[in-house]
Amino acid sequence: MAALAALSCQANAAAQRGGPPGPPPTARAAAPFDITGQWVAVVNEDWRYRMTVPPKGDYGGVPLNPNGRRMADAWDPARDEAGGEQCRAYGAAGLMRLPTRVRISWPDDQSIKIESDAGTQTRTLVFGPPRAQGGDWQGVSAASWDRSAPVVAGGFFPGGGGRGGSLKVVTTRIKPGYLRRNGVPYSADAVVTEYFDRFDIPGGDSLLVVSTEVVDPTYLAQPYWTSSHFKKQGDTSGWSPTPCAVR
Repeated sequence: MAALAALSCQANAAAQRGGPPGPPPTARAAAPFDITGQWVAVVNEDWRYRMTVPPKGDYGGVPLNPNGRRMADAWDPARDEAGGEQCRAYGAAGLMRLPTRVRISWPDDQSIKIESDAGTQTRTLVFGPPRAQGGDWQGVSAASWDRSAPVVAGGFFPGGGGRGGSLKVVTTRIKPGYLRRNGVPYSADAVVTEYFDRFDIPGGDSLLVVSTEVVDPTYLAQPYWTSSHFKKQGDTSGWSPTPCAVR
């Protein structure tokens, strides 16, 4: 009788708690902010490096090691064209620094698609097991919702964005490419960590801030940090897909 009474009490308690927990929400359902839509780059820093192709050997601000400087000094755009390597500056480590428009959508509940009109590139950010082998310009991007502010030397990454969390993306298995269009290199060993944060500002505008860390033991003496800004568009105007170019 005592055992039956105990089981009855446990059942009543479980019923009061709502029974067993259901499945966890999908990544889309758990999103702390809406990242979808069309966004246009706001080039408010490093204008000469982002809007034009700098001269060979101009790699100020990038912490290249001696091997990286040798590679940058040997850049030859004609060689890239002849070898079909026009997209070296449009890989995952450099794409978001270009003066581009991006379209962001959810193709399904566990992945985010980022399309750029610059170079007509497509990135797929996957929550959960990877779906690709990598080895191409965009590599393999693992996504997660980061609910706390990242701890980074100097407090570089904002984290949270005032919207309850950031979209964290770690990209590996990338085809070697350029951090800048003038041949500043990154290797296949590069690890790209990004935090996407949305900020709604007075006047109705919305900004997407992409804080990026590139770690590359092959060509960088230390991590390379950038912060790229995009403004939300109310329509699809200005979308102009163009192929990769080296000049």
